[in-house]
Amino acid sequence: MRFIPFVAMALLLGSCSGHQAKIAYPEAPSDSTTYEVFGNVVADPYRPLENDTAAATLAWVEAENEITQNYLSQIPFRSKIHDRLDALNRFARRGAPWKGEDGKYYWSANDGSHNQAIIYRADAPDAEGEIFLDPNALSDDGTVALTGIFMSKDGKYTAYTISRSGSDWTEIYVMDTATKELLPDHIEWAKFTDAAWKDNGFYYSAYARPEAGKEFSNANEYHKVYYHKIGTPQSEDIVAYEDNSQPLFFHHATVGDKGRMLAVSASGQGLGNSLKVRNGNSPWVDIETSQDFSNEIIGMVDGKIYLFTSAGAPRNRFVLVDPAKPARKDWIEIIPEDPEGGVLTSVQFAGKDHFIAVYDRDASNHAYLYDLKGNELKEIKLPTYGTVGFSSSRDNDDVYYTFSSFVYPAAVYNYDLATSESVPFYQTEINGLNSDDYITEQVFYSSADGTRVPMFITYKKGLERNGKNPVYLYGYGGFNVTLNPSFNANRLLWLENGGIYAQANLRGGAEYGEAWHVAGTKQQKMNVFNDFIAAAEYMIDQNWTTPELLTIEGGSNGGLLVGATVNLRPDLFKVAIPRVGVMDMMRYHLFTIGWNWAPDYGTADDSKEMAEYLLSYSPVHNISNDGTPYPAILVTTADHDDRVVPAHSFKYAAALQAADTGNAPKLIRIDSKAGHGAGKPVAKVVDEYTDLYSFIYHNLGITPDTAK
Repeated sequence: MRFIPFVAMALLLGSCSGHQAKIAYPEAPSDSTTYEVFGNVVADPYRPLENDTAAATLAWVEAENEITQNYLSQIPFRSKIHDRLDALNRFARRGAPWKGEDGKYYWSANDGSHNQAIIYRADAPDAEGEIFLDPNALSDDGTVALTGIFMSKDGKYTAYTISRSGSDWTEIYVMDTATKELLPDHIEWAKFTDAAWKDNGFYYSAYARPEAGKEFSNANEYHKVYYHKIGTPQSEDIVAYEDNSQPLFFHHATVGDKGRMLAVSASGQGLGNSLKVRNGNSPWVDIETSQDFSNEIIGMVDGKIYLFTSAGAPRNRFVLVDPAKPARKDWIEIIPEDPEGGVLTSVQFAGKDHFIAVYDRDASNHAYLYDLKGNELKEIKLPTYGTVGFSSSRDNDDVYYTFSSFVYPAAVYNYDLATSESVPFYQTEINGLNSDDYITEQVFYSSADGTRVPMFITYKKGLERNGKNPVYLYGYGGFNVTLNPSFNANRLLWLENGGIYAQANLRGGAEYGEAWHVAGTKQQKMNVFNDFIAAAEYMIDQNWTTPELLTIEGGSNGGLLVGATVNLRPDLFKVAIPRVGVMDMMRYHLFTIGWNWAPDYGTADDSKEMAEYLLSYSPVHNISNDGTPYPAILVTTADHDDRVVPAHSFKYAAALQAADTGNAPKLIRIDSKAGHGAGKPVAKVVDEYTDLYSFIYHNLGITPDTAK
């Protein structure tokens, strides 16, 4: 087996506008592995790369990173792109304040100089706060991220959750709220959990300690709810709920009604979650036994449950449930499903007398104030297409919200329940950004089957529709996720250099409710790829751009989207960026929590028809090998990604590099001390986007104005 740590510069960089010499890639660890699925023999030559700790894999990773970094380092404007991205990301920002159980106000903020936001507190929301918790002090390089803060009901203790290097594994620490003293309590190997306080302790969800060396790859099974009492070691924690008949379920605990009620939801094998509740030591009462519908508890008050649910409402509704009469026919509807086709996305208390409800209408947020009976009182007007997030509680009348859009960084507003007025509380400013210099419009285009699909397009005013504009097309299309307009400072580099950012709202998401979601799942997954292809064709047909100026990008399920779409239409794009993608659809369910994606994807074990459908679009299995030119491709993954394990990207990159797809570069960027993306420090974000944009611009044959 040979490894090539360095390749001559001419072979690495080549010419973006003329003939490119093919890069001499490292030879990946491989063998003759095949396996049979319902009579179909599937070749899996890069199976050895699934062992991410093997010496051969580590050597290949090192060689791949060296080739990629050598290639990128020769792009002459890379350092200037880095400097501009660093400047764009180093802006002061602040989150909406909330009132803690101790009566003080808390908020997150970053003055632009830190990798992670700091938590502050003060006696008033507009006072100068003291540092309450600084995640930057938890590691030297900012790779420990704060993922949640949970205060005990008496305000005495604060539990907080952290993630290391982007992993889904969660640790829980506890501090004395008043003194900020860290207590000995420490929980390990928790996952997908918060800390639900009751009395002198809290509930949390965790797995058994994983096998050493397989912490980030082995399948996770038997998720249990534990109760931890303050001052005791984790080894003494009590199992509060488990279901050993269902090793692949997630379990999550919620405490309410002043600690009297405990609810447990189960998910992982359906499109939603089941829900059961108990009052004190009474028997469990089933509210929903299936995982066919989403069920989220908004509050538990006076022995009853305020429930956000899709049961009986594919676009969601809000109901009151009495556990003494748990049958769905006895639920009292407060906010019904929107008769005009909007999707109810969230409901929360705003003081004791109001609810705030947020709807998606054509993929953009709209907010409304309701009374307890479900009467609409007022629309909370938002500035433009965008995303809103509210900070409110049943315990007080303070209401704050953040609003952001493509060229509007998150601003904080104070909403007065008495006057129904929104008052700016904190405005984010970025040097060099004038939001009025840009336009966002929403368009609708037809997919292959005639389905009408929405898409947002953002660009600089004065841009001409002349077919000469670089376009960055982004999509996701899965897991009931809606792509609302949102802010990303890194996109500003693209926009300020005359690029168009297009965000397509593909089927598989939640833009129009459960029917839109289901239309992009299992044996309808091809709809998602067709929607994305149609978005690119629309941008070309409407004379915004040409294939030679079109870049596509997506992450996770969006990485699958990019990989599958490139295989289907390699002629339509110049550059493709599949990030942390699900690339082996035949084996994805065998790693960490991959089995949890089966409701969206189906698995190769389900049936012959399902296996053949997955095999027909699985990115790693459908790469052309007949000389068909592929776009320039930069694959990204990370060594601590235990959501979509690196093996997906490893095998895909190895197959790409071995195939005959023309001379455009097929590189992989493998980050260290990073995971699926959440909690990534600013420095690592800047480094990653520097490489992405350098790769994109170089292969489009463009030197951005930023770098001139």
